[in-house]
Formats: sequence, structure tokens, C-alpha cells
Amino acid sequence: MSVSEMFINLQGVLTVDQDIREDIRKVVQTLEQTAREILTVLQGVHQGSGFQDIPKKCQKAREHFGTVRTQLASLKIKFPADQYYRFHEHWRFVLQRLVFLAAFVVYLETETLVTREAVTEILGIEAERERGFHLDIEDYLSGVLTLASELSRLAVNSVTAGDYSRPLRISAFINELDSGFRLLNLKNDSLRKRYDGLKYDVKKIEEVVYDLSIRGLNKEATDGAGGEK
Repeated sequence: MSVSEMFINLQGVLTVDQDIREDIRKVVQTLEQTAREILTVLQGVHQGSGFQDIPKKCQKAREHFGTVRTQLASLKIKFPADQYYRFHEHWRFVLQRLVFLAAFVVYLETETLVTREAVTEILGIEAERERGFHLDIEDYLSGVLTLASELSRLAVNSVTAGDYSRPLRISAFINELDSGFRLLNLKNDSLRKRYDGLKYDVKKIEEVVYDLSIRGLNKEATDGAGGEK
């Protein structure tokens, strides 16, 4: 084989690779658009009247996740199944964003942390690497850390809306989340930096709870919650 023939063959391989990346990029763009639509729906909970509409907003968000499942099904077939990590960078960010959105929906519905397995069911992908297109553990953890930041914001806006018990519940949840992350030995530099931000979320929520305490509103919130039960 001549040098020219060798490079012609190499160009053929490069062209196939470039075509795959372009196909992936197009699907990822649609995923990013759907993720923005879900985020727009959920951002409504930060508004004063949003707390009364949480179930409706969650239901609407879940309808959008139906579109996400279709888009991810399309993404799966754009590249060889055994080359997930070769192209992972293309969808890593949007997948982390979708994990956050799924976690936010589940928290708003149940005030619990969504499991990785539950996220994969919402997204229509696999939990186990061996089964194909899956949710990497580090992508799951990154999405959960984004949830912590969102909840610290929600704690502040809850007070503004006159919901004084919600920040107390958020505080308990975030502290439990922080304890969970402390059990991990994080080697991923990006993930470790993201985790460093969790302490600021904890501090921000603690300040909200402290402010409620000195104003006597935390007792009011606790009494109100007890009365509801």
C-alpha cells in the first residue's frame, strides 16, 4: 500500500468520525432545548404563587421528560455501543443538567433524593455500564450537586413567599446530602470542585434558618407543621 493510499484510508476514518460527532451534536442541541424548557417550567416554583402550583409544574415537567426519552433513544444509535466514553464529552453537560432537573422534580414531589436508578428510568437510559448508554455515577453526582444550589435558592424564596417551614426541611435535607458526600473519596477534579461549593449552599441555608430563628418564625413554622399533622 502506498503512502497516498494509507492517508486516503485515514481520511475515510476521520470523515466517518466527524459525521458521527455532527450527528451527536444535532441531537444534543435538541436535548439542550428540551432541558431549557423543563427548567423554565420548574423555575416558576421560585415565584410567590409558585408554591401552590408545584404539582402542576412537576406534572408538566414530567411530560417534557417524555420528549427527553425520545431524544436520548435517538442519541443511542448515533455511535457504536462500545464507544460511549469516546463521545461522552458531547452529552456530558446536558446529561448532568437533566439529572438535576429530574432530581428537582422528585424533590418537589416527595422531598427525597432521587436514586441513580430512578433517574435512569425517568430518562429512559441504563444504570449499568454493561447494558449500553448509561448514566455515569459522576454525572449523577454532578446533577445532585446542582440540586443543592437550586434548593438553597428555594429556601430564600420560600421565606419571601411566607413559607417558613420549607427552609427548615431543605436545611435537614441538604445537611444529610452533605453527610453523604463526605463518605465519598472523590478523585474527579471537576466533581471535587463542585462538591466544594456544597459547603456554601449549606452555609446559605443555615443563614436562612438562623434568620427565621431570631425572628421567632422557626417556632411558628414548627408549630404550623405540627398542626397540619
